[in-house]
Amino acid sequence: MKNSYELIVTTPSDRELVFSRVFDAPRGLVFEAYTKCEYLKKWMGAFEGWSFDVCKIDLKVGGSYRYEWRNTDGTTMAMGGVYREIVTDERIVATEKFDVAWYEGEGALDTTTFHETNGKTTLTTTVLYANKAARDEALKTGIEGISANYAALDEVLAKLTKGAAK
Repeated sequence: MKNSYELIVTTPSDRELVFSRVFDAPRGLVFEAYTKCEYLKKWMGAFEGWSFDVCKIDLKVGGSYRYEWRNTDGTTMAMGGVYREIVTDERIVATEKFDVAWYEGEGALDTTTFHETNGKTTLTTTVLYANKAARDEALKTGIEGISANYAALDEVLAKLTKGAAK
């Protein structure tokens, strides 16, 4: 079954971008798909010529994460950060820094929340940039990639939900 929910993007301040989307799965499964490499590699950026080659997660406060993608044309993109707060199934706060920055500043701070109502989970990520210029650069990149990632996450969650029902 295809999820019919749309990605909502807002700019509540000069430095913030907020991405929010509902998924037809309990928050525990959404949290798992968001924090385990075996699932992340299936939905985060691994499409249209890109492969998700490196995924490392040390999911604890002070732990780090590292993601690396490679395109068939040889282009690479990598990022990582440090976890500042983790409340299992509810909230993750982590720094974000790309190896080759495409926006101003020393990176960003991401706060991701998982809110469940009636078996559906709203995944909301607030990205706090160093300044308005960095936020505006991020806005220029569009949301197509995030929408595509979340469509792929729908498929991963559908499989996890079927597996959990067994």
